[in-house]
Amino acid sequence: MASKGFPNPIDVHVGSRIRLRRTLLGLSQERLADALGLTFQQVQKYERGANRVSSSRLYDLARTLDVSLPYFFEEMSASVAAQTPSKLLDTKKLPEIDEDRDPMARRETLELVRAYYRIADSSVRKQLYNLVKTVAKAAQD
Repeated sequence: MASKGFPNPIDVHVGSRIRLRRTLLGLSQERLADALGLTFQQVQKYERGANRVSSSRLYDLARTLDVSLPYFFEEMSASVAAQTPSKLLDTKKLPEIDEDRDPMARRETLELVRAYYRIADSSVRKQLYNLVKTVAKAAQD
């Protein structure tokens, strides 16, 4: 658990992923900061884990660095992942989502929607949409 005055290991990990991607893209801290409307000192603090990155800023970083949001948490060791804020340790576990009852909670649904919107031609998307509706209706009959 991170002590008071020390960055949380998860924040340090997220910061290291920001630095890694920035470096791979050949961006300076100054250039990334400009793209985000920040000072380079703020980028430094994010990269060190000294400042926690808000969800909206993480979203901006993902778009600017051309990565998905999960990228920032990839390759996190189990010991780092266990370093959750102390407030969460005392709360009850959130209920599991029943994927059988809620198809919107399925990973397959998300992957299908993402693949659908990667189809650039809107007329092809519409044809696929109509096909799926027809097959689903036939399956119900």
